[in-house]
Amino acid sequence: MTLGRSRTVFVCSCERSMPSYGESVARGCKNVSIQSGDQFCGAELDRVRSALSAGEAVTIACTQQAPLFREVAEDAAFAGDLVFANIRETAGWSREASSAGAKAAALVAMAAVPVAPPALVTLASKGVVLVYGRDEVAIEAGRQLDDELDVTVLLTRPEDVAPSRVWNFPVVQGTIRNARGHLGAFELTVDDFAVPAPSSRDRLRFGLSRDGAVSKADIILDLSGGVPLFPAHDLREGYLRADPADRAGVAIAIAKATGLVGEFEKPRYVDFHADLCAHSRSRITGCTRCLDLCPTGAITPAGNHVAIDAEICAGCGNCAAVCPTGAAAYAIPDAETLLQRLRTVLVTYREAGGSEPIVLFHDAAHGEPLIDALARFGPGLPANVLPVAVNEITQLGVEAWTAPVAWGAVAVRALCSAKPKHELTGVDRNVSIANLLGQSLGYGADVCGVIEADDPDILRSALDGVKPGATTRKPASFLPLGTKRSLLRSTMVELHRAAPAPVDCVAMPAAAPFGGIEVDVEGCTLCLSCVSACPTGALSDSEDRPALYFSESACVQCGLCAATCPEQVITLVPQVDFQAWNAPRRAVKEEEPYNCIACGKAFGTRSTIERIVAKLEGKHWMFAGENAKRLDLVRMCDNCRVDAVMNEGFDPYQASPRPAPRTTEDYLQARDTPDKNKTV
Repeated sequence: MTLGRSRTVFVCSCERSMPSYGESVARGCKNVSIQSGDQFCGAELDRVRSALSAGEAVTIACTQQAPLFREVAEDAAFAGDLVFANIRETAGWSREASSAGAKAAALVAMAAVPVAPPALVTLASKGVVLVYGRDEVAIEAGRQLDDELDVTVLLTRPEDVAPSRVWNFPVVQGTIRNARGHLGAFELTVDDFAVPAPSSRDRLRFGLSRDGAVSKADIILDLSGGVPLFPAHDLREGYLRADPADRAGVAIAIAKATGLVGEFEKPRYVDFHADLCAHSRSRITGCTRCLDLCPTGAITPAGNHVAIDAEICAGCGNCAAVCPTGAAAYAIPDAETLLQRLRTVLVTYREAGGSEPIVLFHDAAHGEPLIDALARFGPGLPANVLPVAVNEITQLGVEAWTAPVAWGAVAVRALCSAKPKHELTGVDRNVSIANLLGQSLGYGADVCGVIEADDPDILRSALDGVKPGATTRKPASFLPLGTKRSLLRSTMVELHRAAPAPVDCVAMPAAAPFGGIEVDVEGCTLCLSCVSACPTGALSDSEDRPALYFSESACVQCGLCAATCPEQVITLVPQVDFQAWNAPRRAVKEEEPYNCIACGKAFGTRSTIERIVAKLEGKHWMFAGENAKRLDLVRMCDNCRVDAVMNEGFDPYQASPRPAPRTTEDYLQARDTPDKNKTV
């Protein structure tokens, strides 16, 4: 694999605790200068310093000493590209280390793929904290925080609480009805709100209460022991919760609260493009996939699209993983970069002589420590397992699961905890779709899957139990370029092209982000309401004649066309029709236009106009006998029809002139005029 420009790669044996993979890296990575050694962080550090002083691109196959190498680079005023690859815990420290050269080359090549830093969101906290509790535990927490934060204690249904001799912070009564916001911008609605009476003697007594009070805070310390104020509360920035009976837990929460003052930056995990969203059209709801899966409530409806609150978003990526249009796209990294890394690692592995690769997705918080422990205290990863780090495994869309299979992976796995931080509903859905495609195309059963493990031995056992499907492959080599939806399209096409046993069509479950439609052509009037409702352009019309066209590769199965159709003749068909994905749009229905008999402009379909005329001619009193000429109005366009009615004085009902309205003067005149026929 060519890394794109001249690059120096330092491959260390880590004091000969693992094989030297210099030759393997040279075989798999083209256009690089290989520097092999045994201790680049110590005795051979000058070799690294010399390369950094030259200012070229540098890869160091060591992550443990990355801080040291960055310091050396800073001292040398290095301004080039410096990246690090971990080949020790992932390849060299393994009982199969002697066979892991191709893997080492693949990991070195993948590390050089540039990853753009994410945009950042700033949260600002001035240290206003609301302590929510029931008794003295909350008040004591307030006392401990009072020296550093602006404290208010809110007691819900308080038990007997002894008054303090001096109150350094407010203590009030109330129960939080609802809460919203995030670190630096919480807003609470409080019922039963009341302040204590100054004359409280043996216990706090509160005055008259009221509902609907509003309170704002930067931090919430919840010691109430009740139901959390937020869904997925442990992911809400600035909301700290502890069991009031757990003294250690309370102390930890208090310590965390004192550190939440100032400005904090978090990544903008999701790039959202409202114009691509298929949530709704004309107040008809279509796609709700992201709304159904967001654990924190960061996604809300906002008219024709949804809105994602970046301050609340916890970065699980479920929305991006299931978004069919690419309106919600994960940014750490983006889908294109992730697929470029996957292609690089698999192509390099193959060029370096590796076989039967298994891709293992993992995160940094759980996956890296588990892989590290397996290398240090166990047999290490198998030589054909290629670990690929992602921010969250829940960010993986269908394209991330299937593209590695097209590029030659015999299996794809994702590692997570037995008690995952995020719900795996979206992951399971995408894995099911990927496996259905894999089995239908001859790649084998269960080509994709999730390994839930907290023990390194369980991880190794699960990897050893992976049974490769079809090992005779013709791997694809396509370049992943474009938006998330275009990446999915190219992946589907190449997956079919490289399939051991290709089929033309694969039926999909209802939640799949692609499919076709069936239209009852006889019932369709070509009103084209579906075209107006379609958010992706899968349904389109023609400028030349009445027609409805469909492009299956653009359909996301949002259902807006079926819900909008006034004749109810559209049915969704979740499937992958590979022939349709490779073909241009197809005509669903075409008709001859009907030209206005007055001006000649096409204004409708011939079948519709003729059907209307047939139903009215000789059957309706307005268009029977001498009135038959009125049918010409049906044969005219809107403009000509209006002209005919206005210019010819046409009265469709042939009604007699309406009597003039009677006024007050008419009634008075009739009263004052003697009636000659009246008998006195």
